[in-house]
Amino acid sequence: MARWFILAGVVLVIIGLVLHFLPNVFNWFGKLPGDIHIENENTKVMFPLTSMILVSVALSLLLSIFNKLS
Repeated sequence: MARWFILAGVVLVIIGLVLHFLPNVFNWFGKLPGDIHIENENTKVMFPLTSMILVSVALSLLLSIFNKLS
């Protein structure tokens, strides 16, 4: 269990560094076809459905690879 926490921490640090030093890497997030944007004068609502499906698929693939390796 400790290995997974260490691995998760390292992955989060790497993601944080990428987002800090390369902020334009994730410009596509929330702008894909299927992502819903609702804007009024006082309200702005965003439902990134397609983006979250892609994130879910990517995380599922990564977790299945990690489970096969261990």
